[in-house]
Amino acid sequence: MRLFTRHPRVITDEKKVDELLTRGVTEVIVKDSLRKRLLSGERLRVKLGIDPTSPDLHIGRAVALWKLRAFQDLGHTAVFIVGDATGVVGDTSDKEAERPMLTQERVGKNMKTYFDQAFKILDPQKTETHYNSKWLDKLGFLELTKMASLFGLNEFASRELISKRMDAGQRVSFHELLYPLMQGYDSVAVRANVELGGTDQRFNLLAGRNIQKLYNQEPQDIMTLELLEGTDGRKMSSSWGNVVNVLDKPNDMYGKIMSVKDELVERYFTLCTRVPTEAIEEIMALHPKEAKMRLAKEIVTLYHGKDAAEKAAAGFMKPDDAEEVVVPHGTKLRDTAGTLGLSIGELRRLVAAGAVEVAGGEKVASIEAELTSATLKIGKHRFVRIKVRP
Repeated sequence: MRLFTRHPRVITDEKKVDELLTRGVTEVIVKDSLRKRLLSGERLRVKLGIDPTSPDLHIGRAVALWKLRAFQDLGHTAVFIVGDATGVVGDTSDKEAERPMLTQERVGKNMKTYFDQAFKILDPQKTETHYNSKWLDKLGFLELTKMASLFGLNEFASRELISKRMDAGQRVSFHELLYPLMQGYDSVAVRANVELGGTDQRFNLLAGRNIQKLYNQEPQDIMTLELLEGTDGRKMSSSWGNVVNVLDKPNDMYGKIMSVKDELVERYFTLCTRVPTEAIEEIMALHPKEAKMRLAKEIVTLYHGKDAAEKAAAGFMKPDDAEEVVVPHGTKLRDTAGTLGLSIGELRRLVAAGAVEVAGGEKVASIEAELTSATLKIGKHRFVRIKVRP
């Protein structure tokens, strides 16, 4: 856990406050109240929790982290929680089937670098950090019962994906009902004034307001944020392999952004960068390819710096500048997935689509293909030079 005592001055600039309340935001509860508090100079405790359900944070999850950073830049207290307890139970807010519980060991492995990844966005010297097992592991049945009494089964079942599963006769586990209580109690534990989350988190965020009342705390305001589409146009999700991870290598990150659909470029600028809104409008007036290259360079700069972004842009679409990967004799294509910054599933889909080929035109037929020394073209623009050592 990280706490700090020195606080920056709270900034109450009306234009900055209004941008905070609108950019990438779908709903604020209660907007008038929160705007008034932001303009008053009151220092707010702004909470964001992320469950370590996979080892990597992707830029879709980073949308909320950037919003938390925006609050931080105005002088408010950023409270970042890694959900090592909630991660075991698992949130099914965005799942069309029951989400199996993870083991504590798996969650422990997943979260090893979560704070380091988050601090690519947040200012570590001004961030209060927690693991929610600290308080959730101590809760007993009596406390859970008190919180559970605030909610009816019909309220939980009325959520869109839950109701679809029940209508289809699919199983809904009791542990799924506990998750909103756990997330809501997090708000009590850190005395949150504001909580951030995606639109799929709305029920859980509202649960926090009700549970805070139970513990005689003023209910938090909540801010729901737009969900980011992945490289294939669906919601960005590690389980689908359509992600751009914050730890991706600069060349990989640049190439993935260049594969994003043209119609999503403006959304990526709004949700994933700090480019001012007025500048985004000017960039979007450019040729679509130029706008996308500006986007790719901007995102790589955020996570790796200007020099790395310049090199990634310079090497784009140039086989001679391809990254070299040295592998031992007998290595199969699938064995290089991690090195290439891809999941095995994502690599398999690229191969199946005929999007992996030896420079010159011969398509790779299977991820089980044994590698030879050659330059591979992966997707439309990325080149990797394979060198097989004896």
